[in-house]
Amino acid sequence: MSQVTVRINGFSYAVGCKEGQEKHLQAMAQEVERRIDHIRTLGGHSGEGRLLALAALLMADEIHDLTAARMSSDTAYQLAQGKQARIENEHRREQLAYLVERAESIAAELEEE
Repeated sequence: MSQVTVRINGFSYAVGCKEGQEKHLQAMAQEVERRIDHIRTLGGHSGEGRLLALAALLMADEIHDLTAARMSSDTAYQLAQGKQARIENEHRREQLAYLVERAESIAAELEEE
């Protein structure tokens, strides 16, 4: 287990992480810092706790949007599969109707003999 010191909003925090994840953790801290900077540009200067809470809410909103977008593509894929299944079912229905018609025709011919 490694320990990394990250700086967020001017404060240093020692955070544990798995070996090899140090750069990733630093990058995530920079993402939080980027959102805090964004909040500051909008005029949000009301304490560390509030800034961190707003940054967390921004990140949660981004995760929600990404999840919704992914679910939409999953839904689109499922709809495409459903459409393909309907097309295949209609084709099978047509084949079955043809076979029923053919069988009835053969049966009628046999009855005439």
